[in-house]
Amino acid sequence: MRGYGAGIILTAVATMFWLNAGAEKMAPVADNQSLEVVVASSKDNQRYVKPTDEQLRRQLTPLQYEVTQKDATERAFNNAYWDEKRDGIYVDIVTGEPLFSSRDKFKSGTGWPSFTRPINPDAVVEQTDYKLIWPRTEVRSRHGDSHLGHVFDDGPQPTGLRYCVNSAALRFIPREELTAAGYGDYLDNL
Repeated sequence: MRGYGAGIILTAVATMFWLNAGAEKMAPVADNQSLEVVVASSKDNQRYVKPTDEQLRRQLTPLQYEVTQKDATERAFNNAYWDEKRDGIYVDIVTGEPLFSSRDKFKSGTGWPSFTRPINPDAVVEQTDYKLIWPRTEVRSRHGDSHLGHVFDDGPQPTGLRYCVNSAALRFIPREELTAAGYGDYLDNL
């Protein structure tokens, strides 16, 4: 079994190189422009705007920037929402787009907020991540393209999934503040 370790690593590295070589590059956005993204859903017709990199560096803490823009991971059990128990929704710290509901949050014992599903099926984008050699499924916000965390298949029913998310990628809006914050349509999700 030991002889296979180097072969697996070489295969993973070659796969990462192949995937990255074929990846399309997005055109850069000038520093004085914002990338506007329009969300048209049954819940709202709200606009979510991804700020420029310069704006993000000013608006976010260094940890929030590293997590959302550079795919970092915050420390377990040392983050804002791993033990949050109030009713509310979790939105992308970058754009404000709704991502997860407290109704779907559960105590996973991992030290990060964990959810059985996104607030709606189109809220997040999943893609394969090879950063730890073996493939994982990364979760990103659909419109802000913020790195949120990863999804695993060891969660509770009804989905069997565990969306393991960095608190630094989220902003929590408690139930009693949803309407004032412009998220009143999400009261039914709690």
